[in-house]
Amino acid sequence: MSLRKAYFLIFLVLIVDQLSKIYVKTNFILGDEVKVMGAEWFKIHFIENEGMAWGTKIPGEYGKLILTVFRIFAVFGIGWWLADSVKKRYSNYLIVAIALIFAGAAGNIIDSVFYGVIFDDSTHNLATLFSPVPYGTWFHGLVVDMFYFPIWEGNLPEWLPIFGGKHFAFFNAIFNVADVAISTGVGILLVFNKRAFPKH
Repeated sequence: MSLRKAYFLIFLVLIVDQLSKIYVKTNFILGDEVKVMGAEWFKIHFIENEGMAWGTKIPGEYGKLILTVFRIFAVFGIGWWLADSVKKRYSNYLIVAIALIFAGAAGNIIDSVFYGVIFDDSTHNLATLFSPVPYGTWFHGLVVDMFYFPIWEGNLPEWLPIFGGKHFAFFNAIFNVADVAISTGVGILLVFNKRAFPKH
């Protein structure tokens, strides 16, 4: 795969990711939820987070800044890996996987770097793009998530050890297009490992 095709894939993922986030941000108030085609198992549910898995965060005044800067350096590293893999004509499986991981990481970094200064708060009102009163500062934006697939939700049977009788939801993660790209890239590396890293 050529570097131009890899760039096109990255560009495509970033466009879909950012358009979906901007749409949700400007049409949903934080916590709003709609069923997709009336389905109970597929919903658009608007949340925001610091950008780490399951809404976790680095504590302290500079935790968010440290996370964003680290991720920027990581994306530069992934970008070098992509260019080097194309130059050395490595497997297309590997190049596609790296491109997807790069695009996903870059998509969430855009939120972290820019959203705090181009959007106002979504807590009680619809956010405004390029608001004169932004909700944050540079490098302190929140990542927008929206895809929610609660395939099953209810109370677990009492006879189950530890979790018996407790409320449980599967699948309760809420994510975005960038997260899908990262997960798909990692999945390609795991499932097609022998093709992505062939032994010469």
